[in-house]
Formats: sequence, C-alpha cells, structure tokens
Amino acid sequence: MRQRQPGRSPFGLRKIANVAMPGMTLVALLILWQTVATVVEPPVWLLPAPANVVNAAIEWRADLPFHIWITLYETLVGFVVSIVIGIPLAILIVYSPFLQKTIYPILLAFQSVPKVAIAPLLLMWVGHGELPKIIVVFLVCFFPIVVSTTSGMQSVPGALLDLVRSLSASPVQMFLKIRLPSALPYIFVGLKVAITLAVIGAVIGEFVGSNAGLGYLILISTQQFDTALAFTAIILLTLMSIILFYIVEFLERVFVSWAPRQ
Repeated sequence: MRQRQPGRSPFGLRKIANVAMPGMTLVALLILWQTVATVVEPPVWLLPAPANVVNAAIEWRADLPFHIWITLYETLVGFVVSIVIGIPLAILIVYSPFLQKTIYPILLAFQSVPKVAIAPLLLMWVGHGELPKIIVVFLVCFFPIVVSTTSGMQSVPGALLDLVRSLSASPVQMFLKIRLPSALPYIFVGLKVAITLAVIGAVIGEFVGSNAGLGYLILISTQQFDTALAFTAIILLTLMSIILFYIVEFLERVFVSWAPRQ
C-alpha cells in the first residue's frame, strides 16, 4: 500500500486550510478595526466602525439592490462586448501580417492611455445614461483580452504548425485543433484580468456622471460625509469583483480542464 509522504497534509486538509486561512485573517482584521474604532473613538465620518457600516447597509437595504444591479449590468455588458469584439480582432491580427504591423502596435499604444481621462470626454460625446459607463468598461477590458488572445495564438511552436501542415490539415482544422486550444489558457488569463478591471471601469464611469450605481453611492456619501455608506458600497464592489472573478475561473476549469495549474 502506498504510504503518504511525511510532511505532506492530505488534500482535504489543504483545501480546508486554503479556505479557512483567508477567512480567519478577515475576521481578525474586522476585530482589529472594531477595536481601534472603540478605543480611539475617531469621528464616524473619518473612520466608521464595522457596526456603523452594518447599520448603513440595513438603513439602505431597500435601495442597495437597485444600485448593485446598475453597476453589475454596466460591468457585464461592457465585459461581454469586449469579448465579442476583442477575441475575433485578435484572431484577425494573428492571421493578418498587415494588421500585425498596423493595428496591433496602435492598440498597444492606446492601452497605456488612462481610461479615467477618457470618461469625461465620453460623457460629453454620448451624454448621460448607461452608455458612457459601458464604453469605459469596454475600453478597460478590451486591451487585456486582445493582447492575451494574440499572445496565445502566437504561442504555438512553429515546428508543430509545420507538422500539422505536412499532414494536410486545413486552416480551419489547424485553428480548431491547434491554435485555439493553445490560446485558451492565455484567453482566460486575459478574461480574469478584464473582469476585475470591468468593475473598476463601471465605477469610474459612475464617478464622472450618473444618478445610480455603487460608484454613485460612494460619490454622494463622501460629499455628505456619510463614510459608513461609502464603506458599504466599497465592500459590495469588492464582493462583486471577487464573485465575478471566481465565475470566470470556474468557466476556465470547465473549458480548459486539461491545462496545468499550481
């Protein structure tokens, strides 16, 4: 019978530890936060205690779902549009030397443009509403998806492509059997980066001009020195970002189950 190596914990214990350690750390931070707020007694507008944040969430419980939905809608629509446009464009770039020399360098250059600076211009160009927020989300998601997909498509070894060509494989077969499977891990890396940036993009758009959303709540609460409500919105944004990230990671495990993971 195969014996377990000394010093190695069973898989179940490691899995429990991976979940428990962050949870225990979070609880410890909350206790420390509450202790500092109780002992030091800073003004509530400067540093609200966790109890004040909970009270603000209870007070706004009727309105919070609406604001959560607005931010989530802007995030998901911009993210999906960036996938629908970004991945096909990356495929065209890989298969077109002309686009590699013309469009791709421009995209890399535009990636460095601060999206915060574009948000006020979008408000002036397309007006108020959800559209400018969706465009900001699209812009922050688009570049990581294009770059990661392009890198994945180009990561296939040339010797492997030559071997497949020698076997009379068609371009479609080479794409479906070689390039796309090789690119999927890269694509999901870009998607995981993009989904976290998508929430940030939605908040940036709401900061510039909106009348709904969690970013809007942060804006009006800080203007009114209601820091507890601002913390509530920030915590909800953090939870939204974490949940969306793990949804993408779950999809990665489903569609790229063969890829090695640490």
